[in-house]
Amino acid sequence: MISASASKPLKSPSETASGAQPAALGVLPEWNLADLYSGQDSPELAADLAASERQADDFAAAYEGKLASLSGEALGAAIAAYERLQETIGRLYSYAGLVHAGNISDPEIGRFYQTIQERLNAITTPLLFFTLEINRLDQADLDAKLQSPALAHYAPWLRDVRAFRQHQLSDEIEKLLHEKQVAGRGAWTRLFDETIAGLRFPWDGKELTESEILHLLSDHDGETRRKAAQVLGEVLGGNARVFSLVTNTLAKDKEIEDRWRGFLRPISSRNLANFVEDDVVDALISAVKGGYPELSHRYYKLKAKWFGVEQLDFWDRNAPLPNEDDRTIPWAEAERTVLEAYGAFSPELAAVGKRFFDNPWIDAPVRPGKASGAFAHPTVPSAHPYLLLNYQGKPRDVQTLAHELGHGVHQVLAGPQGALMSDTPLTLAETASVFGEMLTFRSLLARETDPKRRKIMLAGKVEDMLNTVVRQIAFVDFEIRIHDERRRGELTPDRISEIWLDVQRESLGPALKLDGLYRWYWTYIPHFIHTPFYVYAYAFGDCLVNSLYAVYEGAHPDFARKYLDMLRAGGTLRHKELLAAFGLDASDPAFWQKGLSVIRGFIDEIEAIDAATPGA
Repeated sequence: MISASASKPLKSPSETASGAQPAALGVLPEWNLADLYSGQDSPELAADLAASERQADDFAAAYEGKLASLSGEALGAAIAAYERLQETIGRLYSYAGLVHAGNISDPEIGRFYQTIQERLNAITTPLLFFTLEINRLDQADLDAKLQSPALAHYAPWLRDVRAFRQHQLSDEIEKLLHEKQVAGRGAWTRLFDETIAGLRFPWDGKELTESEILHLLSDHDGETRRKAAQVLGEVLGGNARVFSLVTNTLAKDKEIEDRWRGFLRPISSRNLANFVEDDVVDALISAVKGGYPELSHRYYKLKAKWFGVEQLDFWDRNAPLPNEDDRTIPWAEAERTVLEAYGAFSPELAAVGKRFFDNPWIDAPVRPGKASGAFAHPTVPSAHPYLLLNYQGKPRDVQTLAHELGHGVHQVLAGPQGALMSDTPLTLAETASVFGEMLTFRSLLARETDPKRRKIMLAGKVEDMLNTVVRQIAFVDFEIRIHDERRRGELTPDRISEIWLDVQRESLGPALKLDGLYRWYWTYIPHFIHTPFYVYAYAFGDCLVNSLYAVYEGAHPDFARKYLDMLRAGGTLRHKELLAAFGLDASDPAFWQKGLSVIRGFIDEIEAIDAATPGA
């Protein structure tokens, strides 16, 4: 995933491995990256690389070893110059990453992507001194300098940089770790991405991509789902040694760096990066795990009953309900649905969202080699975000569009904070995306009066929320167990699979039969590789949004304006400050229960429909 968010990380017409995009989808948009650079060999890109290299050296010559002696105004000017450099470097990184995501399998694109990363790694190495020296400034001295308006503007950024002071290593070690990134973690991550993108899944004489085979797991035909699950598991299992090697290597790499930096728990470095306290995350994890029986266990028991079985096979976990409509939703309808829902809440929110459809900022078709899943990439404030989707016309694809558009709108609104302060921690980055999903779902649900259709909609939403909350917390539990055990030695592919099955059975409950080839399904989850412990941010965001939405439904005064102001704040405020405007506090254990109660309420309504209209 290439994103400050994530998600759920170019030729025309688009083709999939199984042929052209279905006509029922309509014309799917493809992004145009020319707003960043006109091409991989563009003079502007070459000029920016050369200028960044020169400016980085000049910056180091001007400021290295001198920050303590600068006045507040001069330090503010230095940070402004640093920010301008980061803007250009961010544009280069973004362009290379987006080109690569568009076709991970192309070796020339892979070469370009790696070359840019290596060039930028070398360019940014001379800049490392800046934040290291900032962290060595005496707090009293810095407080005095902050009396200058030029420096006070960057107070939130300084706060966040200095949060890592106690985990900072010597300048030489920090430079070594930075330079080795492209040949270490970065290289292993690239191996994972290219391996996943290169996998092909045999299907009726065709070769499907990962996105296409996963799509078949939600097909209406049970035999199709069973066959797709088997093909997926066989191919993943056939590559398990590679995925196990990547997992073990990156877990060991993290353990070594965590030990040197003084992080006692594997998750703690992620929590610090999210600027959320360990005990707040522990409370979230504990609340969700404690809710497994009344959430996922309860729902999947209901679903098994609808399918007429005691236990669902694992390939039926996301199966459509037996009487669910199999209609393909055209792109134009998905666009209209999402923008209308956004507009009913806030015309300004919808207006910002519409810019993504009016401009080539979205890449929607499934293509061989394209990154799987979906993401919103913020790029840099002087440009605009881009969205990557793999749209195939399912209701969940519409919700994914609403989700990623929420990220995009958030990134646009936060852009004026600048390159250093527009990005939000992962936990807050999921707020606008999940809120966008909720707006879209609530809008559609409010129009539906037929009990059968309403039950189907509620069931779909519950499944999405279980995937966002229960499944992601189970993923965190899996990561914790893997990283803890890796400290005692390397894990075999079979051992990783045993941990996977234990965690999945605990979280999903006895109504699901988790066996056989499902043991290999840990291998394709990119978050484990790209951003360890990222995934709890989804549960954090979902519960936070559920609590926020309850405040909205309670007619909180001026809610929409306060909500947009929260998005505009970008990374300048922490979660406690942002939520205080709505009377919420994530450090209160009741906060998480309030969020989980929304899922329980939806399941209650499903059970009430079942009781009132048998057979619905």
